[in-house]
Amino acid sequence: MTASLSRLQTFYSELDAEPLLHVMTTQEFKGKIAAFSSFGSYSALLLDMVSKIDKSIPVLFLDTGKHFKETLEYVEHIRKLLGFTDLRILKPDPQLLKNSDPNGDLWNTNVNRCCWLRKVEPLERELKASGFEALITGRRRYQTDARASIESIELDEDQRYRINPFARWDKARIKEEFTKRGLPQHPLVEKGYPSIGCEPCTKAVRPGEDERSGRWAHTIDLQGKQKTECGIHIPHSVETNWTV
Repeated sequence: MTASLSRLQTFYSELDAEPLLHVMTTQEFKGKIAAFSSFGSYSALLLDMVSKIDKSIPVLFLDTGKHFKETLEYVEHIRKLLGFTDLRILKPDPQLLKNSDPNGDLWNTNVNRCCWLRKVEPLERELKASGFEALITGRRRYQTDARASIESIELDEDQRYRINPFARWDKARIKEEFTKRGLPQHPLVEKGYPSIGCEPCTKAVRPGEDERSGRWAHTIDLQGKQKTECGIHIPHSVETNWTV
């Protein structure tokens, strides 16, 4: 790996989203970078930017087996619309599911373990197998307290770079650019789902509520506080406690 965090941040951290994506995908990590997408409410914006640079950049999507049917339909719609050619659908390990979630209801008893089985482990497995050195995400600072200080270029515990081109964008700018590009919204947004995850763990929110308040709302009763992250963007020291 020839990149260094200090050098990348010095030269590129102040770049806006599109020029940052361009230099990361065509120069610094050409052939060694992937875009990670949940295909949620505003995910098409990141994918549109990436596909306009290079439609062959791999796009990773976690098919947890618990998605809304609308999400799976949206994945295919966006793939056809934007024309990216390397969509990789990552699924949970069948043996792990059989051992740990034979009835498919682990989300209701040990939600952290369920997220690890269906999201964290499949993504880690793909990243290791593919040898990617960098991963593009759509995370924004305004989304949660845990994301409030993220940088546009980060290095995780596995020494893999996380490129977050929208880190400093606010909600208004995301919506404005999304509309400007004429991108189709996830069909559940107009039904009151501004943030969309797995069907059992996502509910509609009322006007004025935080857009992520419908995510893992049932964990307030399970854990005493509401879960805010699935685990793919948290330190291993925290994640380890989720896998037991």
